[in-house]
Amino acid sequence: MVLTRWQEGLARWRSEPPPHARIGTGFCAPPPPPKALAASEVPRVAWMLATRWRHAAALAAVPAGRGGTVMILPGLFDADGSSMVLRRFLGKLGYRAEGWGLGRNLGIKSVGAEAERLIARVEALYDEDGPVTLVGVSLGGIMARLVAHRRPDLVAQVVTVSSPYAGSGRATNVWRAFEWATGERVDDPAVIARSEAIAAPLPVPCTAIWSPRDGFVNGFICHDPSAEAVEVNSGHLGVHIHPEVLIAIAAALAKDAVAQDR
Repeated sequence: MVLTRWQEGLARWRSEPPPHARIGTGFCAPPPPPKALAASEVPRVAWMLATRWRHAAALAAVPAGRGGTVMILPGLFDADGSSMVLRRFLGKLGYRAEGWGLGRNLGIKSVGAEAERLIARVEALYDEDGPVTLVGVSLGGIMARLVAHRRPDLVAQVVTVSSPYAGSGRATNVWRAFEWATGERVDDPAVIARSEAIAAPLPVPCTAIWSPRDGFVNGFICHDPSAEAVEVNSGHLGVHIHPEVLIAIAAALAKDAVAQDR
């Protein structure tokens, strides 16, 4: 019954105008995932970790990339340690995989009111090796899009992973945690205006990896028509080390390299 009501709400929401046109309107706002789905996050990530060995062959078969610098932006409360598995994976494929170097992700407390600290980090990598690919997990993906809008000259492409950039923060089960950590309010007019700007189509290539079975954020606000959407079967916790997601990220990076060669 709960899932049915959630699916009905999604159907109504998806029949309306694009998400970025109504983030602040509250009109037909998408519902957050059911509490039962959120409660399943911990056992699902435990199962994923216990069965990752099944994907060893598929991960080993991912072809080497064409190089370039990739910055991994962590999710809410996370720091660079959380991206170690992903950075090692990309490093083995020939990429220069870097953390963001800003400690725990606490929103504007970490990146600056205008993302100036994050932009400075991206600019430093750009000066060393040219345009940087930004891979952002959850809140990190929202920040990656912000940088790409502000300084597209620094960014090769953006890959978001379970990042709820295309709708209201209340379409998640973690908006209160966001408010507590960042000191911002999801219904503040300034936050809404920034969110609408972030959700607008990017001036650089974008891949949005999302899951309809995400228990923390509504998966349907994790992609939009202007991005190449890649659906995976994953929860939110541990999504950045999920084998399907690792393979999807590698594919996105390789595809962008081919496009640049044309």
